[in-house]
Amino acid sequence: MWIAREHARRLARYAVAFEPGDPARTGRMAFWGPDGGDPPALPGAAPAEAGLVTAHGRRPVPVLWLPVADALPVLTLARREYGGDAVHPAAAFWGAATALALHLAARERLLPGVSTGGYDSWRVGPFDPADVLRLRELAAAAPPEALAVPVPGTTLLPPADTALRAFLDAVADTLPRTAAAEAATGRAAFAATAPQHVPQLRSWAEEIALGVDSGVRVSLSVRLADGTDGAPVGRIVLLVSDLADPTVELTASELFDGAPHTLGPVAQADTVRAVRRAATVWEPLARLLPVPRRLDLADEEFSQLLGGAAARLRAHGIDVRWPDEAKRRLTARATVGADRTPPSDLRSFLGGGGTVGLRWQLCLDDVPLTEEETAAVAEAGRPVVRVRGGWAFVGPELARRARDRVLPPLTAVETLAVALTGYAEIGGEQVAVADGPWLRALRTLLTDLAGDAPVEQPAGLAATLRDYQSRGLAWLARMTSLGLGGCLADDMGLGKTIQVIALHLFRQEHEASRGPTLVVCPASLLGNWEREIRRFAPGTAVRRFHGAGRSVEGADGGFVLTTYGTMRLDAERLGGRRWGLVVADEAQHVKNASSATARALRLIPADARVALTGTPVENSLSELWALLDWTTPGLLGTHSRFRRRWIAPIEAERSAASAGDGVGPGATAGRLAGLVRPFLLRRRKSDPGVAPELPPKTETDRPVPLTAEQSALYEQHVRAVMAEIRSTEGIARSGLVLKLLTGLKQICNHPAQFLKEEEPKLTGRSGKLALLDELLDTILAEDGAALVFTQYVAMARLLERHLRDRGVTAQLLHGGTPVPRREEMVRRFQDGEVPVFLLSLRAAGTGLNLTRADHVVHYDRWWNPAVEAQATDRAHRIGQTRPVQVHRMIAEGTVEDRIAALMEAKRKLADAVVDSGERALSRLGNDELANLVELRSAE
Repeated sequence: MWIAREHARRLARYAVAFEPGDPARTGRMAFWGPDGGDPPALPGAAPAEAGLVTAHGRRPVPVLWLPVADALPVLTLARREYGGDAVHPAAAFWGAATALALHLAARERLLPGVSTGGYDSWRVGPFDPADVLRLRELAAAAPPEALAVPVPGTTLLPPADTALRAFLDAVADTLPRTAAAEAATGRAAFAATAPQHVPQLRSWAEEIALGVDSGVRVSLSVRLADGTDGAPVGRIVLLVSDLADPTVELTASELFDGAPHTLGPVAQADTVRAVRRAATVWEPLARLLPVPRRLDLADEEFSQLLGGAAARLRAHGIDVRWPDEAKRRLTARATVGADRTPPSDLRSFLGGGGTVGLRWQLCLDDVPLTEEETAAVAEAGRPVVRVRGGWAFVGPELARRARDRVLPPLTAVETLAVALTGYAEIGGEQVAVADGPWLRALRTLLTDLAGDAPVEQPAGLAATLRDYQSRGLAWLARMTSLGLGGCLADDMGLGKTIQVIALHLFRQEHEASRGPTLVVCPASLLGNWEREIRRFAPGTAVRRFHGAGRSVEGADGGFVLTTYGTMRLDAERLGGRRWGLVVADEAQHVKNASSATARALRLIPADARVALTGTPVENSLSELWALLDWTTPGLLGTHSRFRRRWIAPIEAERSAASAGDGVGPGATAGRLAGLVRPFLLRRRKSDPGVAPELPPKTETDRPVPLTAEQSALYEQHVRAVMAEIRSTEGIARSGLVLKLLTGLKQICNHPAQFLKEEEPKLTGRSGKLALLDELLDTILAEDGAALVFTQYVAMARLLERHLRDRGVTAQLLHGGTPVPRREEMVRRFQDGEVPVFLLSLRAAGTGLNLTRADHVVHYDRWWNPAVEAQATDRAHRIGQTRPVQVHRMIAEGTVEDRIAALMEAKRKLADAVVDSGERALSRLGNDELANLVELRSAE
């Protein structure tokens, strides 16, 4: 029944009494007027006479009966004053009882049971001591009118505590029975509103209650007694409390020696059983049997209790209560550099080649002990020692740390990681390190790296650096002068190349840092590096270590350029000399530290190393480790340690966040960011101080419909391949998933690509192609220029043919294009000879300056935001003078639609540390995969 607020206000002015029912939810509330007035009628419920106990004895009075479920809205509104109308004391009493019942339900203090009549029924329990006290206080405040329903067969008022408990049980039995409860549980018992006769479940319900709110709870009270040698002896006294009323508590001696108590007759047997169970996890308790009273502990047994025994007992329901002496906390913390004066110069600290001491320091209530006090604790060899005028507990682990205070020392680079994170790895465990003047001094020196003021640019640089580039040069100069190395992870187009050229010239101006610079880069960037060096550092020697007759002889003070492939083949020759600086451009090529290319790069000695990349993390944090372990070895530890310390916790936090409202960085990712920040300079085009120097970029998703042919092919491919996937496992399944996704992307591009037609008809068969025609017509009419990216060379060739047939001048660059031809094509496009440049994403996603373009079209999606952003940055980079429009084609209702949403979530994850990463789609379950690729109609 729904009760209007006005009716509730009127009912709250009348007395209310409770009549229990069986089962509890069938109880009902009686609203009546002690002065003889009729309570108001409600739709579907009218007052009727009932025999209540009033001030004049038992007599018939008009009563409005409401089931508990219907009365709860009235009772929750019942207060001493409500809307200016006085609330009857009996209504206020049951309102307070309702609040207590709801509070217990919110804390999940509900237990299933079987009523006296054999019906399913919920009840409140178990109670905390505070709950019991609240019940007693509330029962003592019950007005007589609240108890007006007499005990059946008598004229007596029911006891207040009995009526109150019955009402709480009635509320508990009402709340879980929502309209959806029976459907959710799949059965009527304990879910349906109608009573279910289930006497066969009585023993089951009693078994659930046993040890929860029936029976006894056993606790161990640890006390100290004087020993014969003056040292304290640990003693255990058993405490037994009533689960039904936790305010009742006895010692085991009182229970077994016949002292008066309120516990039931089975309490002794329950106590013995509890001690016997607890003895299975801590054997000394067996000595308490057969009649448990108290137990004096040997030192070894006390140490066990201070160690893991107490936690095991708590897990088995046995609380351990410690004496007041336990409030004096004796702990051990790790300290660094206590044997050294704080470092004042980072260069001398790193160049000393020495180690830094790491040791345990004992503290009492967070106040360090002296060496003499620490030695006394270590020599005592007992679980309880006297420290500073009182007793303190010493567990086994603390005793070991007191004995073995000196730990293996840290290298200078490892100490940097401790200063930045506040943690050191000791015995495979991450241990917090106490902060202090020494670590703070080192951390200040480190964090000052990020705030370096711009340095004066080298005299030999034939360019004027922008402000952010000057700051980048200062950072690079400081890091390399310290021998730390670093990763310059600026967005593509911000001028990483010119910053490195300036760094080389800067190092040549100082005797200590002079030497040749080796640049390792993809083959497509060799020409770009050579041109940039000759342009910005005229007179500086530059040679290519590439092709036949390559040599490093006489390469002193200049640049040597080589490719990753050549470096891998000739690592021994390149490693035969010492380089002043080694630069790894597009360093994502060595993100796999176990690859032959990455291993070869590590064989080349250098005074300093710099990694250049726009995507320091593309797929996993292991890539970040690979880069920084090359530039600054030892900073992140071994890969296995990095995986244990950082990757596993971050992935766990991501999983937890994904299960909630969204994906976002966690605390561990934030700590990792703090660790790598001084060694990785990351600037984005949107950063203050950078954005004003670059033209704006506008990105637009362009949804297009599939043609009828594309839709039929799409659904046919999904059905065929998903049938194979559902019956396949392991590597074969991953291959099928790749086949499915690749086929669907090709269908979305054009049926001719998927069907591998040799001389296809192209027009009228693809929504994307039709949109491309429209875009190019507008772009070319405005005298614009466009880059069109696709990851498929076959599709690019189809587009080239289609544009040629339409009379549109275009050229195609792919992975097989020779380097000289590639450079010529770039020149032609930049000079305006060709307005449309078709590019394979793999071959042209990095390293090209194509600032003639003011439009970028992604014909298909790479499904990696970082890679797509790099491709877009061929046009949106330094030198661009016009706004860049980016058009991303997405086939409506297809897998491309769903992946576009995933890519946005991926960007949030990327920012947790450095950049982007994504899960392999092959890990999706069959149903998830089917949902991902299902063709849906556009909304």
